[in-house]
Amino acid sequence: MSKFQKTIITFLSVVALFLIVGLGTYAYQTYQTVAAQPLGPSLPTFAPQTLPPTWTASPGPAPTAQGLVTFAPTISFPTNTPVAKCNGPGIMNVLVVGSDARGDNYTYGLADAIRLVRIDFVTPKVTVLEFPRDLWVEIPHIADNLDGQTHEKLNQAFLYGNPGFKYWDDPSQGSGLLALTLNVNFGAKIDNYLTVNMRTFENIVNAVGGIDVTIKDKETARTTDLPIGTHHLDGSQALKLVRNRESGIFERADNQNIVLCALRKKLTSPAIVTQIPELIEAFQDNIRTDFTPAQLSQLACLASQMPPENVSLVSFPANLFKSTRQYDPVFDKRIAILDADHTILRDYVARFQSGMWPLANPPLDITKEEDTPLACE
Repeated sequence: MSKFQKTIITFLSVVALFLIVGLGTYAYQTYQTVAAQPLGPSLPTFAPQTLPPTWTASPGPAPTAQGLVTFAPTISFPTNTPVAKCNGPGIMNVLVVGSDARGDNYTYGLADAIRLVRIDFVTPKVTVLEFPRDLWVEIPHIADNLDGQTHEKLNQAFLYGNPGFKYWDDPSQGSGLLALTLNVNFGAKIDNYLTVNMRTFENIVNAVGGIDVTIKDKETARTTDLPIGTHHLDGSQALKLVRNRESGIFERADNQNIVLCALRKKLTSPAIVTQIPELIEAFQDNIRTDFTPAQLSQLACLASQMPPENVSLVSFPANLFKSTRQYDPVFDKRIAILDADHTILRDYVARFQSGMWPLANPPLDITKEEDTPLACE
């Protein structure tokens, strides 16, 4: 097996992990080389993340003039400091983008699915936060190209950064501009990115022989257009399900999570190892990422040790958003958008990235009950 093939196999483990799928065990066993060269352009430097103003420090002794605190003598006992598994960084935050580009390239295309993935190497645990694509946001670096316009839908940030528009010159292109937009508007701290287009998504599903999704109730049946029961989907059917928006954008995100969990379950089955050549063919030259082979090895190792129940999918509470219309000079008409208080969303993002949400109580004054995170079975 060539070095290139080994790199691709390890690369598959990243996609498996961040699309809530498996394959880590095989990749970890077949690739042990550590390299520091990213597989794509790195992200730009982001502003430091700060805690939201709603957080307050715990009461404690006041600092002295030298900034130190004097405590009464106590008896000390040895403690066990948590250690990150697989030589990981402790916490890694990854932007995962599903592009609606229909070809094999990323010249154009909107961000059809936007996920912020928090990877905890200590627990270990993976938590995935969905960002609505229709949020009205400030997009850096577009004003000079749009006659001073600074705001657009969140999914447009990806389009404007890609080579077809190239509204900024950073090598990370659309993935980088989308990551920067999330940082500017919501304080998201993003370490790496992974971007997959529609054709590659179909190839992933077809290469593993399709996926099985189970529709358990009438409400899910209504939003997925599938009857109650278990259904086997090929790549085109799975793509149709994740893009189904007839019931609304929030139900659409739920459909995407159903498919992601089904992919994870399929790719963690032992039989997938025999299909590695097909997966290599599906991924080759069709993925955009700035992971290094060393990071891929860490992620593959983590995937092999993480219980399925430690993968959870979460969305912002739906009551935080208001469907409205906004005049858009680009289209010279009023377009449908989602409006939200960015201060509240920043608070959620900060808690998410610190590991306090969805485990902690809802921030600020949220009157409706939060959505329950979906754990992959």
